Amino acid sequence: MSKALNRKMKIVSYGHSGISLLLFPANTDDPLENEQFGLIDAMNEYLLKGRLRIFSIGSINQESWLNDEIPHLERSDIHRKYNDFIQDELVPFIFSITEGPTPIITAGAAIGAFHAANTYFRRPNLFFGTIALSGTYNIEHFAKGYFDENCYFNSPIHYLSNMEHPYWLSSLQSKHHVYILSGSGENEFPENTIHLKNILKSKNIHCYSEIWSDEYNHNFETWIKMLQHIFQTKL
Repeated sequence: MSKALNRKMKIVSYGHSGISLLLFPANTDDPLENEQFGLIDAMNEYLLKGRLRIFSIGSINQESWLNDEIPHLERSDIHRKYNDFIQDELVPFIFSITEGPTPIITAGAAIGAFHAANTYFRRPNLFFGTIALSGTYNIEHFAKGYFDENCYFNSPIHYLSNMEHPYWLSSLQSKHHVYILSGSGENEFPENTIHLKNILKSKNIHCYSEIWSDEYNHNFETWIKMLQHIFQTKL
């Protein structure tokens, strides 16, 4: 039961040891989405070998930024509570399962990439890195003209561009597991990835970035290949 969200939040775990991957859904709020579209099976080699442990969680997009039935301020507040759930409740829960503060890498595609990147960049003291695939990193794409202080601190291209605080900047500069990728095919917007990469470069924050060709569209087939590529060559 999440105190921050005042509800039960379903968490699905795969694997038994290794790096913990905090995985967000791409298209829905369902923590089983990545399994249903074959991503978990595609990573089975790493799960069986103990290189990877996946914690797949649900999102709150349909209740917050994608919910046109409530005021923008309320949508923003639900997102704030979701952040509180992740950092104050979910991270300690993961550590209790892994029996210690094992490295956690956030990961996701599409809107899940936004959550993965934002979760990591907001709290690099809690997370080891991020894998963000085919995402947008500007909350204005979801907030539809609304922009309060909470929006600013949940929009990576905004707060990273202006980040000067030595603690948070040095925390990000000391990490080496930021992976942002995009395809160039149908419904892909590689300029979002390029924009974020350029901001990170300007702040001397290490980032591994690739833009794949136009045969890679905005779908799970692309994201599975990208995630496998990262684990085969980088992790």
